[in-house]
Amino acid sequence: MHLIPEIDAFLGCRTPDSWVEAALADQETLLIDHKNCEFKAASTALSLIAKYNTHIDLINMMSRLAREELVHHEQVLRLMKRRNVPLRPVSAGRYASGLRGLVRAHEPAKLVDTLVVGAFIEARSCERFAAVAPHLDEELGRFYNGLLKSEARHYQGYLKLARQYGDEADIARVIEKVRAAEVQLITEPDVELRFHSGVPAAQ
Repeated sequence: MHLIPEIDAFLGCRTPDSWVEAALADQETLLIDHKNCEFKAASTALSLIAKYNTHIDLINMMSRLAREELVHHEQVLRLMKRRNVPLRPVSAGRYASGLRGLVRAHEPAKLVDTLVVGAFIEARSCERFAAVAPHLDEELGRFYNGLLKSEARHYQGYLKLARQYGDEADIARVIEKVRAAEVQLITEPDVELRFHSGVPAAQ
């Protein structure tokens, strides 16, 4: 897919092979956390609509995005049912909260930072689908390859909105700051496998 080089350039690193190996070894947890991520992505979009209810372009994009993420949530649920993967609680990883901790508290910087963080989360999701898809069975591999396009589009949409509502020089600084933190989260050890977790910690 032609957007992957653009996403690789945006992100500061590729997914380590050790994460791919861990994900393949525990596909049940991967699917459950993936389902949770799709729901959280829809929730984030809806909360942005509620908070920034005079920003018409943001409202339009986030409304579409929320619907799409909920469809993905339902698709993962159906996949899980076919594979007899039971629903169980899976705690949130540190990835999204680690990135959101960088968001400045004052407006309009808060909106811009939130949108840049959203762009990184969507870009990493796209990159992870591309990293793991070739190693999966045909059904799951086809499904994850099918999600690449929408995640790439979401990344572009978040970045476009950030540039619409913010200053280009400031956005460039924010991107550098978030990129550095994102690389740390992806390359540092994590005890538990999650869709956006770092490398598996030595047990």
